[in-house]
Amino acid sequence: MKILILCTGNSCRSQMAHGFLQSFNPDIAVCSAGTEASGKLNPGAVKAMAEVGIDISHHTSDPVGKYLNDAWDYVITVCGGANEVCPAFTGKVKKRLHIGFDDPSHAVGTPEFIESEFRRVRHEIKEAFRKLYDEEIKAQL
Repeated sequence: MKILILCTGNSCRSQMAHGFLQSFNPDIAVCSAGTEASGKLNPGAVKAMAEVGIDISHHTSDPVGKYLNDAWDYVITVCGGANEVCPAFTGKVKKRLHIGFDDPSHAVGTPEFIESEFRRVRHEIKEAFRKLYDEEIKAQL
């Protein structure tokens, strides 16, 4: 099973989804990429995931072009921008999904509020990807 998760910057939401899917089943090949990859991970995302015991600090922020020639069981966009500009993977993707989330890196306010936004989005990502894994992916393994 090969799954590609796309976001715009590949620094936050796609990285968290990548971390969760990999934690559900280490035998799944999960990659994440950005339509405009930032080249670095958002420290808030790394911290939020560490709080639930998942280390994504070793992940890399990669451009989607790195994966265009690969075949995928799933390509999943997690932000509206990536969904709109998602490259065509014609003939190489079995299933294309969009599961959108707010971008916690755009949160403005106190450090406590910003951390709470990363936690909220982390929780939403975990719930959505757990449901996808339990209800659809696991049956295909």
